Amino acid sequence: MTISERLFNIMNEKGMSMPELSRLTGISRHTIFDWQRRSTNPGADKIMIICEVLRITPEELLMGKPDNATIDFDASVVMDGTEAELVKEYQELSDSNKRRLLAYMNMLQNAKE
Repeated sequence: MTISERLFNIMNEKGMSMPELSRLTGISRHTIFDWQRRSTNPGADKIMIICEVLRITPEELLMGKPDNATIDFDASVVMDGTEAELVKEYQELSDSNKRRLLAYMNMLQNAKE
């Protein structure tokens, strides 16, 4: 499933129309219509705005993972001081900034080097 298909499925689940998404995000109706008609995907600059309006994580929009997905950690994994500090800093972020950080990490992981 493409990002645009996932976007329109989520909008449908939430009962949100294209004009309403346009009004709440500031993204033109024409642009949103093009995503649906041409099956093109929103640009990275639009993803965070869309996620904030739809109250979903970028991960959910980009990969379809539910917001409440959990990660099982191997109990034998030991974090060094830097890793532990990163986890602590992450936990202190606002939900909005956590979503932004996760989206950025996803883009870094998928970037071609």
